[in-house]
Amino acid sequence: MSELSRLHLNALRAVEAAGRLGSLTAAAEEMGVSLGAVSQQVLKAEAELGHPVFVRSPKGLQPTPFGRLVLAHLHEGFRHLAAAAALGRRESAGTLTVSVPPILAAKWLVPRLSRFSAAAPELKLRIDASTELVDLDHSDIDLAVRIGRGDWPAVTAAHLLDQVVFPVCSPGLAATLKAPADLARLPVLRDRGAMFTWEAWLGPEGLSGLPLTDGSVYSDAALCLQAAIAGQGVFLAWPTLAAYAIADGQLVAPFPGRHRTGDAYWLVTSAQRPKSAKVRKFEAWLREEFAAFAEGGEATSGA
Repeated sequence: MSELSRLHLNALRAVEAAGRLGSLTAAAEEMGVSLGAVSQQVLKAEAELGHPVFVRSPKGLQPTPFGRLVLAHLHEGFRHLAAAAALGRRESAGTLTVSVPPILAAKWLVPRLSRFSAAAPELKLRIDASTELVDLDHSDIDLAVRIGRGDWPAVTAAHLLDQVVFPVCSPGLAATLKAPADLARLPVLRDRGAMFTWEAWLGPEGLSGLPLTDGSVYSDAALCLQAAIAGQGVFLAWPTLAAYAIADGQLVAPFPGRHRTGDAYWLVTSAQRPKSAKVRKFEAWLREEFAAFAEGGEATSGA
């Protein structure tokens, strides 16, 4: 008889949840059962295991030395069970779920998706607009696109395109600018969540420390871009955000300098499981789109 045949899975699940969350109440909430039911399951598991797993104290549950050993195995085991349960959703042949930062999705990816649909009509795309680095092993997200240094743990990150930045403003304001130092005369629109500062552009231009006039502060870059289009000031933008507005004549990039922030766009996949056919298809298409964007000059010229 195997060791598992004499143990109840629900009892082990209660022990794992209680140990991970530190209380029976939190475990009951997560499992959607009563506090009494979780308590009984934990007692059952301890009886079946032959040793106490927890010491009850006013501060909550504290694992015994035996409990610490058991919980380490249970945490790992239930992690694998969660991954197995997600396989049905993840491997659905007809749906591809992609997590993309909201601004990149709205300003760059979504307008291009008709081309992917034409190339892969058998796949239905689901776009999850998020900046969080999702758990690709325990969710139904197939892959993600993220901006950063590419050094995230426990994932595989494939480089897509370096991020460069440059000032943009309305045509009317651009007409008042003769040299980069003239930026000090204009209000500067700021993105509260920006991952870089104006030094990323001013430094390579030889203008490090140039005093800039504070303009309005917005909660995201898309709002800053709209404010720049409205003539409210100058904004430090990047190609995937501003290319469409420059092409439409709504914005002007008044100076030629394009400077790297040190960040890049990365395609992020699980490091634990092989890429499915649908993931490989989307990755190949996405690489082609980024390459065409760069080769067309949009990624470096801002046009």
